[in-house]
Amino acid sequence: MQRMDASQSDVLILGGGVIGLASALCLLRAGATVRVLEQGTPGCGSSHGNCGTITPSHALPLAMPGMPALALRSVLRADAPLYLNPRLDGARLRWLLGFARRCNWRDFAQATQARAAILRRSRTLLADWVREHGLDCEFREEGVLYVYRSDPALAKDEKHHAGVLDRLGVEVRRLRGDEVEAMEPALKPGVRGGLFHPGDARLRPDRYVAELARRVRELGGTIESGARVEAIDAAQGRLQAVKSTRGEFSGERVLLALGAWSPLLGRTLGLRLPMQPGKGYSLTYTRPKQAPRHALVLREASVCVTTWEDGYRLGSTMEFSGYAEGLNRRRLDALRRGAASGLREPEGPTLLEEWWGWRPMSVDEVPIIGPSTRWSNLHLATAHGMLGVSMSAATGELVAAQLAGQAPAIDPAPYAPARFGL
Repeated sequence: MQRMDASQSDVLILGGGVIGLASALCLLRAGATVRVLEQGTPGCGSSHGNCGTITPSHALPLAMPGMPALALRSVLRADAPLYLNPRLDGARLRWLLGFARRCNWRDFAQATQARAAILRRSRTLLADWVREHGLDCEFREEGVLYVYRSDPALAKDEKHHAGVLDRLGVEVRRLRGDEVEAMEPALKPGVRGGLFHPGDARLRPDRYVAELARRVRELGGTIESGARVEAIDAAQGRLQAVKSTRGEFSGERVLLALGAWSPLLGRTLGLRLPMQPGKGYSLTYTRPKQAPRHALVLREASVCVTTWEDGYRLGSTMEFSGYAEGLNRRRLDALRRGAASGLREPEGPTLLEEWWGWRPMSVDEVPIIGPSTRWSNLHLATAHGMLGVSMSAATGELVAAQLAGQAPAIDPAPYAPARFGL
């Protein structure tokens, strides 16, 4: 394929978050010409404020028996780790009903297998990328530690979480409370036990995305910042041109990688993507003196804690409030309380950022990656939920293989848009 003019490329990518940039990197390495349209700046969405953990251990989806009842109880608690805003919203209600139908062990097993495959492949690739491309993003292969302060919570996760990972072949080490406290002096006394995932890793997500953008440009790709998509011209089963605030562009192939914004654009193309924005929050500080050595998950409080060389972040929570913007102070306060319940020094000396962002949640908690069944030159790479950073490298590899007509490293069938008629 040859570029016809300056506004045309082999692949036009809509979305400059971690998925769009990882896909651009792989496509460029395969010899394609690439242009990325980003409505803000690269990585300004959910890629920016997450905790930066790379987690094959997160193969298990939220959708399992008992989860609908837990979600309904959360309506009464605006500071619950999983919060469902009671505001009426037809699209969100349809998504929730679809999610509830999948809260059974058969669908749970299928989603777990699909998530595990892409997470494990991505974990391997990401380590290779850091070395090969010299990505300066504080990548550390030191594992992630789950910390428990109650025996019932530990017993439940030993049976369900660790038991499932055992069957998948993902290593989990069971630790006594004293072993956890010796491993992490930053924890307050009273730990009952822990689950350590040695195959997990961590990085600084804003720097990872910035480094991906750097390499995309170095390899000849173009990133158009401030390019909000305003309209798409489509005819004869193809997307002909994309009109944006930075001009009109076209591509032999178009990749939709807009994260939580994907359903909004998809609607204009007659595609009903079964997705909802899951709002997440984080607090970023300068590094405290007694910072954790490993990335932690304080399980009862559902708080993720990540330490970097010059930074420190508290994050997590899931809020289903549609596309409602802005910070919810009760959610931020819950992060602070959760950290204070488990850490000797729960906050850093200086608060650098209070953040919220929308995670692109698919109804089956499996990403949507592959060709559209409706538009012949449209490809999708979206709906990665809380795991966009963790799944980014394997998603890019899969997209590049599919667009080149090559056999991918993982089975693409579980991620195909065709499962939703897209």
